[in-house]
Formats: sequence, C-alpha cells, structure tokens
Amino acid sequence: MDNRYLQLLAREFPTINSAASEIINLSAIRSLPKSTEYFFSDIHGEHEAFIHMLRSASGVIRKKLDDRLSSTVSEEEREKLSALIYYPESEMKRLKSENVIDEKWLKTTIYRLVLVCERVSSKYTRSRVRKRAPKDMVYILDELLNVTDDINKELYYDEIINTILGTGIAERFIISICKTIQSLALDTLHIIGDIFDRGPRADIIFDELEALHDVDIQWGNHDISWIGAASGNPALVANVIRIAMRYNSFDLLEDGYGLNLRALAVFASEVYKNDDCALFYPNTLDDNIYDAVDNRLAAKMHKAITVIQLKLEGKLIDAHPEWNMSERNLFKKVDFDNFTIEENGKVYPLKDRNFPTVDKNNPLELSDGEKELMNVLTNSFKHSEKLNRHIRFLLSHGSMYKIFNGNLMFHGCIPMKENGEFAEMNILGRKYGGQALFDIIDKIVNNAYYEYDKKTLDFDKDFIWYLWCGENSPLYGKDRMAFFERTFLDDKELHKETHNPYYRLSENIKICEIILRHFGLSEHGHIINGHVPVKIKDGESPVKAGGKLFVIDGGISKAYQPTTGIAGYTLIYDSHSLSLAEHKPFVTGQYNSSPTVRVVENMKERVNIADTDKGIELLSQINDLRELLEAYKNGTIKERA
Repeated sequence: MDNRYLQLLAREFPTINSAASEIINLSAIRSLPKSTEYFFSDIHGEHEAFIHMLRSASGVIRKKLDDRLSSTVSEEEREKLSALIYYPESEMKRLKSENVIDEKWLKTTIYRLVLVCERVSSKYTRSRVRKRAPKDMVYILDELLNVTDDINKELYYDEIINTILGTGIAERFIISICKTIQSLALDTLHIIGDIFDRGPRADIIFDELEALHDVDIQWGNHDISWIGAASGNPALVANVIRIAMRYNSFDLLEDGYGLNLRALAVFASEVYKNDDCALFYPNTLDDNIYDAVDNRLAAKMHKAITVIQLKLEGKLIDAHPEWNMSERNLFKKVDFDNFTIEENGKVYPLKDRNFPTVDKNNPLELSDGEKELMNVLTNSFKHSEKLNRHIRFLLSHGSMYKIFNGNLMFHGCIPMKENGEFAEMNILGRKYGGQALFDIIDKIVNNAYYEYDKKTLDFDKDFIWYLWCGENSPLYGKDRMAFFERTFLDDKELHKETHNPYYRLSENIKICEIILRHFGLSEHGHIINGHVPVKIKDGESPVKAGGKLFVIDGGISKAYQPTTGIAGYTLIYDSHSLSLAEHKPFVTGQYNSSPTVRVVENMKERVNIADTDKGIELLSQINDLRELLEAYKNGTIKERA
C-alpha cells in the first residue's frame, strides 16, 4: 500500500491500540445480520400513503410489535400502540384532548415502547442505535435498551421510568422513542423511479426523503421530465404543468414550489374565454387545500398548456431527425382547415376544433402571447429554490440504475431487439446499448442540469425530452406516447402503445441471467423494476422469470389502483428472506391497516453484513488497518501519543 495513504490513516488511528480496536469493531459489525432494505416504486406524488409506508416500515414495525407483545397485550391495545409509533405527535395531541394520558398510561406505554425498541434494535450495534436516537434522549434510551443480565430488569426499568415521569419529560420521551423505532426499522431505502406527477404533493415526499439516512433513487420518466423542466427545457416545463392541470395538482405547483401560474391563468382566460374546453376538465383524485381553482378555469389552463406543449415538442422533433420521430410530429400534420388528421392512411376528425393561437400555415410557431407566457413559466421553474433543491437531491441520490447487494435496480427497461440483443442508440455519432446506454444517459442528464460541458449542452437539454417519451428511452420503453391521440381522437386503436420487447423477453430466466451478467452480477441476483403497473386483479404476478425479476409498481398512485386492484408494493429484503408487502388503499386517519406480506424467497442461510457490499467495504478497511498495524510494528510508521 502507498505509504502516504498509511500516513493519512495514521492520523485517525495514531496508535497500535486504536488501530487494533477498530479492526475488532469492524470485524464485529461484519458478523451482524444485514440491515433491512425496502424497495418502493412509482410513488407518483401520493405523499400520505408513502409517508405511512415509511413510518410503519411497510408493516415490519407492527410485526415486531406483535412478536414481542402479543402474549401480554390485547389486539386493540397493540393497534393503539402502533398508531402512536407511526404518528407520535398527532396521537399524543389526540390522546391528551380525550384525557387518556395519566401516570399509569405513561408508565405502561413507555415500558411497552422500550420492549418494541429492543426488538427493532436487536441486530444493531449500540453506537448505531445511539446515532439514530434524538441527541437529548440518547443516554436514557441507551440505559433502557442495554440492561445487563445481572441487574433486576423490572426494577431497573421502574426506577428509570419513574425518574422520566418525575422530571416531566415523559411525553417528549415517548415521541423520541417512537421516532427511534421508525428510524431503526427503516434502514436502506431504494426508490425505483417516478416520485413525481399524478398524486397531490411530490414536494412533501422529497422533504421526507431528505431527512432519511440512506436512500437512493433510480430515475423514472416522470422524474426525468421534472429534471428537464428545472433545466429549462420549455417542452418539459409545459409537460409537467399539463400533467398537474390534468390531475388538479395546483397545490404542488403553487404552494409546494411557488411556481407562478397567474400568467397562465390570465392567458388561458383571455384566449379561451368563449371555449368550454370540455376535453380538458381535470381528473380530480385529490382536492387542493391551499389553492382551489375552479374547474372551468383549470380546463382552460389545461388546454392552453397542451397546445403549447404540442408545438414545442414538434419543434424538438424537427430539430432532431436522428431520433426518427417525424411520424410523431402530429400537430404539424393536422389539417386546420377541416380539423382532421391522417394516420395510417385514414383520415380522423379532431374532437376539438378551436385553436385560436395556431397559424395553419406554420402550426408549430408559438404566438407572441405563448412565447411571453413560456418565458415567464420557464424562468419560474429555473428560479424556484425548493424545486431546485429537490432536483439536486434527485441527481445527487439518483441515477439511471443501481447495483446493490447482488441486485440490479432500474425503473423502466433495457431496450432490446426481438432476438434478445440489446438495442443500440446513436447519440452524437456513437452507438450505445445496455449498460453503456445507461451510463451515457447519466452524464447527459447531469450536464443538462449542472451545465458542466457547454459543447453538448443544447443537445443534452433537448435529449431529456426524448428520455421522457422516446422509443429507445430506457425510462419510457414504448414505441410511442399516444398523448395526442388520447386527447383529440376517438379511435381507441390509436391510443395503444406497444412495450419494448424487453418486457416480454425479461420474463425468461435465461434473458434475466444474461442481463445480470452484462452488469457484472451473479446470475443468482435479481432485477427490480417499476414503471408498468402489475394487474393483480387480472391474475398477474409481480414475481417473474422464476423469481429473477420483480416488477413492483402495484399502484400506490390512486390513478392506477383500478388497474392493479391494490395500492402498491414494498419489496423487503432482510437477513432471512425477500418478501412482498401488498398494500391496501390508504385512508387518512386509519393508521392500523397492515399490508399483506408474503415471503417470495427464503435465504439458504441468514445473510450477515459480511455477505453484503457493506461487508466487502468493511473488509477492505480492515485490511488497510492491518497494514497500518504492521507498519507500526516494524517501525515504518511511528505511533503518536
């Protein structure tokens, strides 16, 4: 090893004893069971349901609570205790208002919470538990959780709990221990894409994620659309606003991110004042709390931004013939004299005939009012402090894919040909497929936002739009996005979108093994996807290819629940097994509805940290410390007092 590195290491471990102690500590950690990983996908702005999944650890906390207390505590009391753990502040406030809290309740509750915390923290080191506990309560929790066998445990607990009550901190302590249980239960979190769109408050989800200690994100096409909007791509600014209009998400845009929609409201009211915009009424899945907008105005705003988006997308398609999307430049092909369009040799009438901002001789040209409006909206996105903080989090904690503990995670697909080979895409004169395509996209996305390389910047900002909806985009994975057809044409056949061959081929075990090896993984690993809702009600399974592939979009989004028949999945990977938690629709205030959990793969032996990526990292640190120890012993490096 380089002597300079050993000198640096010696600053942290300046003696033989300190280096040896750390070797012993790291070796002990490697012998512990692996932490629990949670995999979520396609959250789509459903903040209440997602936060409940986090706080309940997708049913894991309730299971541990039942395991520890079921023999002594009734089902009703366990339900109340679990609600307290998930929502300690609001539950304490409610219980106080109902005069439930007295000295007996406080003592009993603290005792039970300590027992649950013991169970949840059992596989962690004391130092790790201390790091997760609120600083002002660390000492008390440490004492309660680590009573030695030679002490009368009941008496010791009574003494400490009586002291907690006597000092007047019981309620604060209960809130602290509940949050500690939450934090310990939820260790490593993987988000397999699509935090944004459809649901009411993606911003609140990001606020929650920012507070977690270990989270990674594999971008989805909806996330990419928001990254592009924040990067200043006007077509994607229009796109995210259009989707928000469609789902009545004014609170997200205006209260969440402080985006200026007044200009759009004024423009739409004037231009479409005599138009009922019947095709554009919002699909209201959630009511706005802070910014209720009349549906008639919302419809006008929705139509205004839709027309602008179609124009801007047409310009991007014209500017990039290499994307082979000219047949998708549909707004350009409309006959605005007869309000028809020809597709596949057949002429179809449009369902809407009022386009006051369209120049029929140059349909993709924005009107002066539209140009001014888009300038205002684009600047609003670029200068929203909170939005850009969340986008930077999405970039710093996210990527196209992640390899972790033998599993490969990505949102959509790896574009493939019918013969099972990876499809290649020409990007600035070079062809990319498979992992290389993912890697170059990672660079493009980061450059589009951070503007590191001015030479490719214009292309990179444009290319993010292609990632949103392009045929060879791994994030989209369909032959086309039939947004125009669904909006303006009645023929259902034209609404169909065909998935990339990956979605069919990946149900074959051998194809999954080829993909895993391509990414440098063992064929015993797993591929974990989101993006395509699994239709449980139609008998479809999220477990495919003999257990090699998990597709975990189960419909957290209310928009998809009629399709899936459930309200989302959590894939849970602990030291014993891989399990799927199947969630029921979340109802505000009903906190005790636990998911149905089933084991889908049992580990042959309990998985310890030594068997994980973290274990490999710790072993490397141990080997470095052994070299430092040897250097101390042979005098190459001198100990410091």
